[in-house]
Amino acid sequence: MKSRVLGIDYGDARTGIAVSDLLGITAQGLETIAHGSNEKMLMNRISEIISEYSIEKIVIGYPFNMNYTKGPRAEKTDKFIEKLQNRFHLEVIKIDERLTTVAAHRTMHDLSIAKDKKKKIVDTISAQYILQMYLDKEN
Repeated sequence: MKSRVLGIDYGDARTGIAVSDLLGITAQGLETIAHGSNEKMLMNRISEIISEYSIEKIVIGYPFNMNYTKGPRAEKTDKFIEKLQNRFHLEVIKIDERLTTVAAHRTMHDLSIAKDKKKKIVDTISAQYILQMYLDKEN
């Protein structure tokens, strides 16, 4: 049996969360943490999820610019990754997230999800895509 992997789509106000199945084959969207930039609240919820699902590795969407350079968003994500590593002592793997939000919006459109619900779940779906990309690469 493999261990579970946590997928994160980190954002300023909302952070999408996904977890892998026990075999490390599929990613399931778990939730969007609406933290409104309250990082303590975000870290505490991630801590609960890590404990509940026995997470052994974290995969996080990394916001490269389209030309592969790092902008202010990537620097912010680097600081968040450092906090994750310091608190949880788990390996954190960066996955290029440039097109995940576009894919998430396309999926929501294809599923005819109401416009007022999209904002609440787009980050969860993005986290699921980020994690699934990693799982597919590993398997």
